Amino acid sequence: MDVKTLCLGVLSRGDASGYEIRKEFEDGPLSHFSDAGFGSIYPALKRLQDEGLVAIAQHGTESRPDKKVYRITPAGRHVLYQALTRQPAPDKLRSDLMFMLFFGHLLPPRHLDRIIGDRIDEYRSLIAKMESSDDQHGTPGEKFVQGLGLALYRAAASYLEEHRHELIGAALLEPKVAE
Repeated sequence: MDVKTLCLGVLSRGDASGYEIRKEFEDGPLSHFSDAGFGSIYPALKRLQDEGLVAIAQHGTESRPDKKVYRITPAGRHVLYQALTRQPAPDKLRSDLMFMLFFGHLLPPRHLDRIIGDRIDEYRSLIAKMESSDDQHGTPGEKFVQGLGLALYRAAASYLEEHRHELIGAALLEPKVAE
């Protein structure tokens, strides 16, 4: 999905500032499968405003400057709906870990073992966090995606735990590029 559509999706859940939209991609429920940075969010919001797909309200207090809060318009909801009814593009997994593991046989075994162990710990932490945040007020889609995310993290952690010895064994046999 393009950033404009991602922003419309966030705004369909409620009014938000650019900062609050970014937080959805950093810490919120979208953080596990979508990404949008400040450098792309604000230009997208500007284009959405120019196209009449979002409206802006200024909110301020005496102690703070005005904050722009964005609201999806009916036209924006229609555009979001149209985007959601298209066939999704195939998933692409972009991962520094996967790249490193692809060349893992070139790494020192202790380093490789630490990388894998750290990622297992990270997955287990994410699983615990997701399991403890059993949001009874989430939409059926949010609950479904959380379940799918849990299944993926559990499978990835199990695979790394069960197969790490294979790659570490290969790394023991391979001459190292630099140690």
